[in-house]
Amino acid sequence: METKKSDLIRAFVKGGILSPADMLKIMDISQSLNNKFVLFGSRQDIMFPSHDADQKNIDHAFQDIAIDYELGSDQSVFQNIVSSYIAVNVVETTNWVKEDTYHFVIDNFDYKPRIKINIVDPVQSIVPLFTGELNFIASKEDNYWYLYIRDPRKGNVVECWPKLIFSHDIAKVSRALEELILNFQPFGIDELFVILQGKMRINYRTITEKLKYPDSTFPYYEGLNAMLNNQYWLGLYWRNNQYDIDFMSAACRLCQETNVGKINIIPWKAFIIKGIKASDRIRWEKLMGKFGINGRHSSLELNWHLPVIDAEALELKRFLVRELDQQDISTHGLTFTIKMKRESFLFTSIVIERNNTLEASERYNILYAKDFNPNKIAYLTYARDVKKEIIPALLIELSKMYYRQLNPEREKLGDKNKEEKVSASVLSYQCSNCLSVYDKRYGDALANIPPGVPFEDLPDTYKCHVCDSPKKYFVAMAVSAKV
Repeated sequence: METKKSDLIRAFVKGGILSPADMLKIMDISQSLNNKFVLFGSRQDIMFPSHDADQKNIDHAFQDIAIDYELGSDQSVFQNIVSSYIAVNVVETTNWVKEDTYHFVIDNFDYKPRIKINIVDPVQSIVPLFTGELNFIASKEDNYWYLYIRDPRKGNVVECWPKLIFSHDIAKVSRALEELILNFQPFGIDELFVILQGKMRINYRTITEKLKYPDSTFPYYEGLNAMLNNQYWLGLYWRNNQYDIDFMSAACRLCQETNVGKINIIPWKAFIIKGIKASDRIRWEKLMGKFGINGRHSSLELNWHLPVIDAEALELKRFLVRELDQQDISTHGLTFTIKMKRESFLFTSIVIERNNTLEASERYNILYAKDFNPNKIAYLTYARDVKKEIIPALLIELSKMYYRQLNPEREKLGDKNKEEKVSASVLSYQCSNCLSVYDKRYGDALANIPPGVPFEDLPDTYKCHVCDSPKKYFVAMAVSAKV
């Protein structure tokens, strides 16, 4: 029987941090419901099918764990707190933001949030900054955080709180803002600031400089990798997001035996174990070998965000990864979303969006973040209503566009490699809006233009096959051809 999101039990793992003992108990609960796997969510939570289990039995099973849960993840009443705890000692981070910093802030939450809250370091890039509705982002000043509010009712526009907020005040500010956001009409950021000043005393500090967005380069988060102090971290990823309970249980027990204190879930539906001693590395390698675990997937596979339990999205991803792999294309630094429903909030560089307005056939829109940086929460349309088979070519064009942006230096005609003879007689035309190219050697199959037709001979009605820009927006460009 097909599992629906409404059938899932969702365990809220605050900050994506839990002990091996608690993870093991969750594995036991899932296994007791005749499951062979668990799923990870994009808000660092754990999910598994309930199989119509009695609510009282589930309550009883969760009694021994300091973790809240909810049945029916498609209509959540409560939300998990997301943090970038995992980034410490794994990727570059703000120097004052340590593991203890996250523990202190998260432990102060003595209630179950009903809105999404993020506690995030802006230097790291493994955890998105603005996927919460309240986003506390570390500043350069010790123990002070920016607050960015994203209200879906106002079109997901992100607004910055007028002052920095002290670590001790994050939980009480969150609780007060949640009440205002949920129970009243949308307020402007200045109105909220004034209301809170009348409700409580908050330790503020003046913002002296704007938040600088991190580079959008996405880290490779899988395999056994070196940390400081002669330790390692292990990242593991499953293609189908169905993590085998037998392996997970064995991993939890090995954590306990080797004094690894925490397991960390990341928003990319994977998990990371930090603090593995060098002397225990061989034990982890043997454990992965025993269960046949692949610890080094291609980076093409790791940078995707898919909906939970969506067979169509998973199959589309598999198709696209195969096609890109065949082309030997690098997507390092880019991230991708397959979006099947309109309500999804975007946090990747490139988005493949199912066009649900067309019923006759499967068509998709291709979007990309401004400057390919999803933290800017501004997306541009690259192509509309394209068939599945066309998507790989468009993703290749976008990846090249991304790398051109990273290296904006333009070749000069006189500065060529002396070892090659070149000819600049072949002229192509480039769309000035989306940078796609019309080359007469290839024509434009989507517009029924055969190879060999010069751009000048195209009809005035010709439009860019990617962004629909008219012919007048194309500019001539020299294309060097070896002779």
